[in-house]
Amino acid sequence: MRIAISGSHSLGKSTVVNDWVAAQPGFLREEEPYRALGIFGPYEIKFREASTRLQNGIQMYYNISRIHRYSSMSDDVIFDRAPVDYLAYSQYTANQATTDIDDAFVASMVPAVRESLDHLDILAFVPLSEAWPVAMEDDGIRPVDHAYRDEVDAIFKEIYREGRFDVMPREQAPRLIELVGPAEQRLEQLKSAIFDFQQQREPG
Repeated sequence: MRIAISGSHSLGKSTVVNDWVAAQPGFLREEEPYRALGIFGPYEIKFREASTRLQNGIQMYYNISRIHRYSSMSDDVIFDRAPVDYLAYSQYTANQATTDIDDAFVASMVPAVRESLDHLDILAFVPLSEAWPVAMEDDGIRPVDHAYRDEVDAIFKEIYREGRFDVMPREQAPRLIELVGPAEQRLEQLKSAIFDFQQQREPG
């Protein structure tokens, strides 16, 4: 089962991934591209209005390249972030008009993102929710900026709820779900989505 957890920062995505792997030790964990390429890799990656085409492009294509390593739903892997995430973050930067990222660049990313999603079985979006607020964690890595998180979340909601960019592939699209509530509830929602997905795929 190939799962990707998607959404704005500081909303509990990595917690979902870590909790899932702890409960399902047979699953592989694919690291967030920012950590793989920036923190543990050779690249300087900036956020907010400072992101560039190079920085967001290498993260997206790294994510896509890792997704393409898994060709079957029998591969048990969970990704911390999905290719869609780099559309949302790039659109935020395009809206600021501060770097070489603009609307045309964001549009150019869409075909590669759409093509990659047929290699996922479950695409789980973690939205910002007034019913389940998540406090900002100042871990020295993620930006501590509520307005930034909220604006990126709004773009994610346009993509996933309103069809902005038309990212879903025409065939073999992943099951799109939303994970809300406390950590334990999110894991149960993910388990339920996997069960439903598998039931629909069984012959007869």
